[in-house]
Amino acid sequence: MQRRDYIVINKILSEIDIAFDMVGDSSLSDFLNNEMLQRAVSMTVINIGELVKTITDETRLEYRNIPWKAIAGMRDIAAHKYQTLRMEDVYNTVMIDLPSLRTQLRDIIDNCD
Repeated sequence: MQRRDYIVINKILSEIDIAFDMVGDSSLSDFLNNEMLQRAVSMTVINIGELVKTITDETRLEYRNIPWKAIAGMRDIAAHKYQTLRMEDVYNTVMIDLPSLRTQLRDIIDNCD
């Protein structure tokens, strides 16, 4: 893996940690009633997608089990269709999808060290 991808993956992990810190132990109801939190977490999801788009094809092919395209797609929806973005989907992305992504990315980093 190129050094650049290693750096980007670490940045993605940092963004995931930020999303977790922001959401904390908020329930879906808490999240839906906090517009500032919704906006902050949505921006973090956008940041993750932007970073994923910079991963080289070489790394994407090597780690096909990671849904790179879906992650970038979520970024596009969050950035370009924000007014129709379902905040339930953002919450579920953080609570359901990001934990497994974090594990997969940490495994990649651990195998590179």
